[in-house]
Amino acid sequence: MGLPVPCYIGLVHGPIRSKDGQEITTSVTNLDIHDIARTARTFGFKRYFLVTPIQNQQQMVKKILGFWETDSGLIYNPDRKNALAEAEVIDSIELACQEIEKIEGQRPTVVVTGANFTSYDGKEKELLNKLTLDGKPMFLLFGTGWGLTASTVEQADFRLEPIFGIANDGYNHLSVRSAVAIYCDRLARSL
Repeated sequence: MGLPVPCYIGLVHGPIRSKDGQEITTSVTNLDIHDIARTARTFGFKRYFLVTPIQNQQQMVKKILGFWETDSGLIYNPDRKNALAEAEVIDSIELACQEIEKIEGQRPTVVVTGANFTSYDGKEKELLNKLTLDGKPMFLLFGTGWGLTASTVEQADFRLEPIFGIANDGYNHLSVRSAVAIYCDRLARSL
């Protein structure tokens, strides 16, 4: 049993919020490329988009992805190619939405996440109910830096409840790789 609709992950590097609330672009990290691709593959997501408008960052991601398709990469770790095969670098959230629409024949439901949300539309179960009723593909967005910009959140179709830890001291700042894995597991277990 898989997710009820075709699902996609987006890791947004720009535009993103800085610590002081400004719009910035963050750097793509090698760990995020590999680890989130493996999580996406494990939980049946169709594609993993790394969203960055910076051309040098795009070239770096393409070089990393390309390495795992070469003989050296295949010999070293043949399973890595399988996980990274669906990873793709793209300029913007909008272009990723257009790509999903080309693949699926309809625009995706854009779902946003954020540790700092003060209001949200529901938990994983409510999201899955919405997706099942709508029948549209899902594009699940994660922010880097200090989170997705207000305009990205406002334009989304669904704001997913934050992951709350059990510490009572107000600390709530997981790595994005951890958040992706937790949300994917929760979505799979909510079916």
